[in-house]
Amino acid sequence: MGERTATLSRETKETCITLSINLDGKGESSIDTGIGFFSHMMELFAKHGLFDVEIRAEGDIEVDYHHTVEDIGLVLGQAVFEALGDKKGIRRYGFASVPMDEALSQTTIDLGGRPHLSFQCGIENEKVGEFDTELCREFFQAVAAEGKMNIHIDTAGGTNTHHIIESVFKSFARALRQAVSCDARETGIPSTKGTL
Repeated sequence: MGERTATLSRETKETCITLSINLDGKGESSIDTGIGFFSHMMELFAKHGLFDVEIRAEGDIEVDYHHTVEDIGLVLGQAVFEALGDKKGIRRYGFASVPMDEALSQTTIDLGGRPHLSFQCGIENEKVGEFDTELCREFFQAVAAEGKMNIHIDTAGGTNTHHIIESVFKSFARALRQAVSCDARETGIPSTKGTL
């Protein structure tokens, strides 16, 4: 199996993003989104997924963070999809349940090519610092759409908004790490259709 990497750029009137990912990395990251809390979540994503990730983003954050967060999700989804290639030998499915103090979140992923997001996280507070918590769903919706992933994220409990969102990103990273990993027993495409 060759290198499973991708580097993509996206430029619009609202954002300019360059993103690189190595699915078989060591969890190293260099991330600057212009949004402190979100950059921290993307660093957690890299560390817990064991993905090497570089992100440089400039966006109209003086308006709000929506365009930047959503567009990073779009580019990340595209990059993972491209890095996977023909998906031969991957596990395809991934699951992780991750606690963060009182918060507990779980993510289930299918890389079967059918985009869908179920996001049942019960985040009641509208902000973590200056970050709009509703953007978490927008981010994962974008990843699911462009990565052609079926993603189910559920939070079983939690009272601290930072803890809830952190457990969400960690569980997503670990589920994706499992889904993209290679299975020595899987010699072809993990689908009876012969394609994903």
